[in-house]
Amino acid sequence: MTAVWGLVAMALAAAGTTAELANFKNGSLPENMQQHNTIASIVKRDGARMMQVDFDVVDWPNVFFTPPAGRVWNWSDFAGIEIELYNPAKDSADVCIRVDNEGGNGLTNSNTASANIAAKSNGTIQLRFSTDDTERFWGMRGLPVRGPVGQGPTLDLSRIVAYQIFLPQPPAARTLFIKSMRLFGQGASLASLVKLPFIDRFGQYVHATWPGKLADDSEFATRIGSEQKAIAVAPQLPQRDRFGGWADGPQREATGWFRTEKVDGKWWLVTPEGHLFFSNGMDCVGTWEQTFVTGRDGWFAELPDANDPPFKDMFGEVSGAHSMADIIGGKGRTFSFYRMNLYRKYGAEWPARWRESVYPRLQSWGFNTIANWAQTDVLDNSPMPFTASIGVAGSSRNIEGAKGYWGRMRDVFDPAFEKIAEESIAPTAGHFGTNPLCIGYFVDNEMPWETIREGTLASPVDQPCRQELIRQLQQKYGDLAHLNEAWGADAKDWDGLRVPAKPTAACSDDLEAWVYRFARRYFEVVNAALKRHAPNQLYLGCRFASAPAAAVKACADVVDIVSYNLYMRTIPCERWSGDKDLGKPMIIGEFHFGALDRGMFHTGLVATDNQNDRAAHYIQYIESVAQCPAFVGCHWFQYIDEPTTGRWFDGENYNIGFLDVTDTPYPELIAAAKQVHARVYPLRYRGETARKHKAAKKAHRETNER
Repeated sequence: MTAVWGLVAMALAAAGTTAELANFKNGSLPENMQQHNTIASIVKRDGARMMQVDFDVVDWPNVFFTPPAGRVWNWSDFAGIEIELYNPAKDSADVCIRVDNEGGNGLTNSNTASANIAAKSNGTIQLRFSTDDTERFWGMRGLPVRGPVGQGPTLDLSRIVAYQIFLPQPPAARTLFIKSMRLFGQGASLASLVKLPFIDRFGQYVHATWPGKLADDSEFATRIGSEQKAIAVAPQLPQRDRFGGWADGPQREATGWFRTEKVDGKWWLVTPEGHLFFSNGMDCVGTWEQTFVTGRDGWFAELPDANDPPFKDMFGEVSGAHSMADIIGGKGRTFSFYRMNLYRKYGAEWPARWRESVYPRLQSWGFNTIANWAQTDVLDNSPMPFTASIGVAGSSRNIEGAKGYWGRMRDVFDPAFEKIAEESIAPTAGHFGTNPLCIGYFVDNEMPWETIREGTLASPVDQPCRQELIRQLQQKYGDLAHLNEAWGADAKDWDGLRVPAKPTAACSDDLEAWVYRFARRYFEVVNAALKRHAPNQLYLGCRFASAPAAAVKACADVVDIVSYNLYMRTIPCERWSGDKDLGKPMIIGEFHFGALDRGMFHTGLVATDNQNDRAAHYIQYIESVAQCPAFVGCHWFQYIDEPTTGRWFDGENYNIGFLDVTDTPYPELIAAAKQVHARVYPLRYRGETARKHKAAKKAHRETNER
């Protein structure tokens, strides 16, 4: 029978403290460590001993830790594992942790977590264990007391057999310095740690206090007054035209529409009046956030009567395989604490009063763009520039052999694709096509481009894109024998052709060309439909999360602006500079930072220590984007925090808002936004050119005054 072995430090550690997993002070490598395509050594830096690890350029190089033979670790007293390290390189590093039960392989019996460590910076990777508590407190990606839970199935924390630090397919050799490895947090059952109810009538966590936590309805009026006074003092940043462009910057051609132009080696948007424009945008300006209340008896201190007319709009009903409703039998009631708080704040006229509060807020904070996924009424009434969002929807085939995170890729060679693209694009582009405030259109989001390469040939023989690829291969190779030889394949007939397990260089080249051809058709069809209905506005791309280089190239060859969602601490500008320049401007559709110091249970995709650190990260990110010549803007995701108990369809409950659930702004983040937005134009247009331009403008004014 396998023995349970606890760390010496753990024997003395109470729940909620920390325990070292390794100590480098004695100058020796951990005895229980294996090295897989890595070289580790103990070094001294900044007066402290740490472990240097050199990672090879292979898939998943790692340092791997196990308990003594025949034993397991018992980590039941702890909530997670965290690694503190330093990245000495000139570019950021993606680093991962994995923790295993017996049979763990990264997908089963394992939890994983990752972090992007900025260049020449310290960073921490933190993995919070997924346990049985995630089933009791269902529908939340972060839990009270615990915080974010690890990706993967439930672990038996009493029987941990391994953990590792690895790099996910690094593009180059990399060195990292591991400073410490430890366990942290409380590991007892949440049922004993979290008393019910744990959510108050405002949607806030009950069992904590923090600056800005709402205690009483009467505070709404006070907060309205305070915010209105602050906005009146600084309603808009100086030196801006009516579009939020740089009024004191160089005058360019005014076309009456937003357009792009490269000025002194840097891409810019240009306002309809001809002023340089860097798009600081806000995503998801809307009131739709809601969370499940069905199946959560005892969680909430108070909910209104759903049959009372004023409160009917606060509730919703959802069902179906694409929601979390299957957890509670296929159907469930949801509730919006945010809308309820707006009712308390503004009364029965809350929809209009809320909407009219949005524009002065954003302008006072230095934003100049209402970005993706805003409510239609917000866009229709906007005095600010905005982007519109379109999703191609309708009845056409997907690539049946390809499954991505959000679903399958549409088959752009299906004859129905052009029709559904036209039908999807026409209403929105037609609606906003005559509005000069509309910068342009994002079409689709985070599509599974990486699935095209192998998914095409893995599809049924009647799949239209498969038939097109086979046609191209037959045209190139003539017969199957020549293709088998070139690809290292052994297909008996064309219907049986699949991507071989170890593709040859010729096979990889053919598949890369195919991805480009597929992507090129997608972008050309969408672009043609957009230009028919909105010829004066910009095609802003598809908001890549990740994508093969061939798909990105196809995008850049067609669209006006290439868009990425980049959840990082800073932008690695070198990826899109020099010989990697795409030849088109770029824009960031999503980024954010979060913390756990204001009653929320999950930080979002990029964690920070607290609200001050969150604000500092905002400044750092904006500066990195503004100084990168390829980018013409970046858009924050999102306007308000997600529900504390998780949004209804996927459980996200991230502290990623500029406002909390009570519609109260985070003062640290607001101050940071005002500060960095105020100097974003001279920061981007800085140097000798900027100084000469400023002097010329001053001389011109003085001449006119004389």
